[in-house]
Amino acid sequence: MTIRANVACLGAGRMGRGIAVAFAYAGHTVKMIDVKDRSAEDFAKLEADAVGEVRKTFASLASLGLIAETDTNILIERVSVVPAGQSRAALSDAGMVFEGVPEVVELKREVLASASRHVGPDTIIASTTSTILVDDLSGAIEHPRRFLNVHWLNPAYLIPLVEVSPGAATDPAIVDAVKRLLEEIGKVPVVCAATPGFIVPRIQALAMNEAARMVEEGVASAEEIDKAIRYGFGFRYAVLGLLEFIDWGGGDILYYASRYLEGALGSDRYRAPDVISRNMNEGRIGLRTGAGFLDYSGLDVDAYRTERLKAMVDLLRHFRLARPPVLDRN
Repeated sequence: MTIRANVACLGAGRMGRGIAVAFAYAGHTVKMIDVKDRSAEDFAKLEADAVGEVRKTFASLASLGLIAETDTNILIERVSVVPAGQSRAALSDAGMVFEGVPEVVELKREVLASASRHVGPDTIIASTTSTILVDDLSGAIEHPRRFLNVHWLNPAYLIPLVEVSPGAATDPAIVDAVKRLLEEIGKVPVVCAATPGFIVPRIQALAMNEAARMVEEGVASAEEIDKAIRYGFGFRYAVLGLLEFIDWGGGDILYYASRYLEGALGSDRYRAPDVISRNMNEGRIGLRTGAGFLDYSGLDVDAYRTERLKAMVDLLRHFRLARPPVLDRN
């Protein structure tokens, strides 16, 4: 697959449109392929809606200063919508194919199977599913070595992270090629095992349910909880990853805090996993011992801390919360 390979999206819904914007912005030609046989009138409505949303998105990006308004037409012209009856021709020159149809296993398998017959054996095919395991879909693909899940977070054209989940049959070289392609368009790919919920949905489901539970229990209002997340929880994790944050404070702190919460709230959902106590027993407490979930050996700890704190100060400025010191003595 070459740089700026032609991209095809199976489906012209929200995900297909978001991916189309991301790739067109980065110089790629993108074809959104309708997977339903429609009348000419119905297809014209779909085409107008899809292209209209792409146009609106680029106009929004221009209003935010990411694009010059005079350049939006160049980007829009890279995106087209193709009727189902012309899918074979549309797929013939695609270097990368993303499936983005509704989360129904049999529908996805049907759409993927058809597409895999109409592209070359080396064309990479990916499902953007947020729930279905890659190995539940790969059996429908001709040459499944070139198939994997590539999960985008909405809005796909803005959120940097893309989760890449290979299956049992996926060629490691395909994973590397997809990571390179995503990096070339400005995304940050992470590779995870084929597991329900990938990384972000699995973590955020716990966090969102706990936030809702606190509203239900009367712990705080929805507004106060969201303020706490925005300026505390999210603020820190925009700079430090979750596991890095454990290391920053020390895994022992999490261990004892988890034991207290489990008892005080009477729920094993707060119980620390075995890896926390195992790391403690092995002396892998975190930053202060040189190792935790991450390895800090040979690291200039003072410089590392300064760099992370600088990032937090930058966030303070972003939120307009950075203030000068009070220097008067009155």
